[in-house]
Amino acid sequence: MTPGTFMRKLGQQKTLVFMSVPFLIWLIIFKYLPLWGWSIAFQDFKPAKKILDQEWVGFQHFAFLFQDEHFLRVMRNTLAMSFINLVLGFVTAITLAILLNELRNVVFKRFVQTVSYLPHFISWVVAASIISTALSADGGIVNELLMWTGLINEPILWLGKGEYFWGILGASEVWKNVGWNTIIYLAAMTMIDPAQYEAAEIDGAGRLQRIWHITLPGLKPVVIILLIMNIGNLLESGFEPQYLLGNGMNVDYSENLDIFVLKYGIQMGNFSLSIAAGMFKTIVSFILLFSANSIAKRMGEDRLF
Repeated sequence: MTPGTFMRKLGQQKTLVFMSVPFLIWLIIFKYLPLWGWSIAFQDFKPAKKILDQEWVGFQHFAFLFQDEHFLRVMRNTLAMSFINLVLGFVTAITLAILLNELRNVVFKRFVQTVSYLPHFISWVVAASIISTALSADGGIVNELLMWTGLINEPILWLGKGEYFWGILGASEVWKNVGWNTIIYLAAMTMIDPAQYEAAEIDGAGRLQRIWHITLPGLKPVVIILLIMNIGNLLESGFEPQYLLGNGMNVDYSENLDIFVLKYGIQMGNFSLSIAAGMFKTIVSFILLFSANSIAKRMGEDRLF
């Protein structure tokens, strides 16, 4: 596109350009100007000192992060929880969206949608309390049901064993967000031409065949775009559920990168270490996003840019 063509297009869409100006101003002020703070990662930052009086230490804090076993364990937890949330989030949301799309009883369909949406609007403080109560060894519904069915003989302290934490977190994320995550897939299904279903039904295709050959291919572009975006956020495994459900007994599995930054950076006054960890997360997220987008482009799939 030549500069002249670009300017003509801007002129034709000047209303949209003017509408985007406030957002661009907000983006520059709150997202780009604060990037000067990244320089703290290369200093032995002391809040009481002036900026020019800070001691520069180069990549010392980054070297400490990559040599610290605690940080490596935190990265393991972050990646594991993100991967579990990614897989379960896609599978459960797409499955529920397809099942809702196949329902013919409108009243029941709306009831299921409403019930599945509601947990999304509950704060994690309340949700964590509900989950803790349900998993309690003293009268918790999960233990009671498992003992009633004979699967276990005595209550299990679910949140007291670290090896259970990733599964508990994944199930909690599904319970809280699966209904909300189905919205975009249900919207994508409305864009599929109904004539395709009618033609397939005339040709003798069953319900499962129509789902496999029409619904899922119709969802493919949306799934690819969302997958690229989620891969870019692979180091964003969350903060509130891990912070609220974590404790001293499961800390080796519940502590992720954001909690590490809070506990060993901000709370201990080591601001340089916290900035270095946050900077590392941002750079890795950019690399993952562009890599996923490039792979999608080479495979001929839809992409972000």
